[in-house]
Amino acid sequence: MKISAVETYLLQHKLPRAIGPSTMLYPYRETLLIKISTDEGLVGWGETAPIGAVQALIKEQFAPALIGQNPLEHRRLWRRLWGMNFGNPLAVAAIDIALHDLRGKALNLSIAELYGGRLRDQASVYASAMNYTEGLDAEEQYPAEAAALVERGFGALKMRLGGLPMARDLAAAAAVRDAVGPGVLLMADGNGAYSLSKAIQVGRGLEALDFYWFEEPLPQPDYTAYEILTDKLDIAIAAGEALGSRGAFKAVLMRHAMDIVQPDVSLCGGFAECLFISEMARLWGVPSVPHCWGGAVLIAATLQLLALLPDASWARGTETPMLELDTYENPFRDRLVTEPTQVRAGFVTIPTGPGLGIEIVEEVIEQYRIE
Repeated sequence: MKISAVETYLLQHKLPRAIGPSTMLYPYRETLLIKISTDEGLVGWGETAPIGAVQALIKEQFAPALIGQNPLEHRRLWRRLWGMNFGNPLAVAAIDIALHDLRGKALNLSIAELYGGRLRDQASVYASAMNYTEGLDAEEQYPAEAAALVERGFGALKMRLGGLPMARDLAAAAAVRDAVGPGVLLMADGNGAYSLSKAIQVGRGLEALDFYWFEEPLPQPDYTAYEILTDKLDIAIAAGEALGSRGAFKAVLMRHAMDIVQPDVSLCGGFAECLFISEMARLWGVPSVPHCWGGAVLIAATLQLLALLPDASWARGTETPMLELDTYENPFRDRLVTEPTQVRAGFVTIPTGPGLGIEIVEEVIEQYRIE
C-alpha cells in the first residue's frame, strides 16, 4: 500500500455571536483537516489548528515527502516528518492522526486496539463552556448557561475568566456555584489573563468556591512562574496546551509547574507523543486531562487516547481522565460525521470502529471549505 495523495481543507463557520476567552472574541470557528489517500482506496483523516503556516507546510513539504510511502511504516514516517519541520508540532500532529486512522483501517483495529486495547469503553466528559459572548453580561450569562448544561447531563463544567475585573469575574464564578450546587465539578480557564499576584488572588477566590482546577492563568508560553502557583495555591493548576513535545513537558514536570497536564493530540506532535506525555506525567503523580478544542476528528482522536489512559491511582475514588467537549455552535463537531458525539449522564461512548472509528461526511467539508 502506498500513499497517493495528501490534501488539506481549511474550514470556516461564521458564528451568530462572537465568543472567546479573556484575550479576544472571535466571530468564526475554524479548523484544518487533512486527508491522506492510498492506492488501495483507504483514507485517513487528521485535524489541527490552522495557526501560522501549518497548511502551507503540510502542502509544500510534507505531502511530497509522504506520497509514494507505505503508511504502515508509521514510526519511520513520524521521525522523518519531525526532523524536517523545524519543530512544528501542529503540522506533524495533523499527519500523525491521519496516519493512525489509516493504519487502524488497514488492520481493521481501532487506534486504542493498536496500542494493546482499551482500559475503558466510555469517558467522562466536561463541558468547555461559559465563554465571554458578544452583547452578553457574564454575570448573568454564566449561571444560566451552567444550569442548562447540568440539565443536559453534564456533571463537570469549565468557564472562562480574566476578561472582566477580578471582582466581577469572581462574582460570576460564585453565581455559577450557586446555580449548580455543590455536587458539580467546576473549573476555570484564565487563558493567560493574569499577572502572578492577580493569579494568586483569583486562585484563592476559586478555592473558596470549591473549584477543581485553575487553568492557564499566566501568559508565559514556557510556563515561567507556574511553580509558584502550584506552591502557593491549593487549587490544582492545569496547563500545557501550548507545549509541543515530550521534552517541553518533561521540563515543566521537573519544575513541578503543573498539577494537571493538558497535552493536545492535534498540537503536540500527534497521538503517540500525547500518550507518551501522559504516561510520563504519571511518574510525577500528575494526571493528564487532554486539551480538546476542535471538530469531530480531534474529538475522536482524543477519545481513543482516553481509552488508554489509566485512572490517577488504584483507589476507587480517584480522578479519571475526562473529555473536554466545547458546547458552542460548531458544525465541524456536529455535522462532519455520521454519528456526532452524544453525552449521556455525563459520559461519552468511545468509538470501536477501525482507526478513529468515525465516518466523515465529505459533502459537509465542501460547504465550509475556504481554502
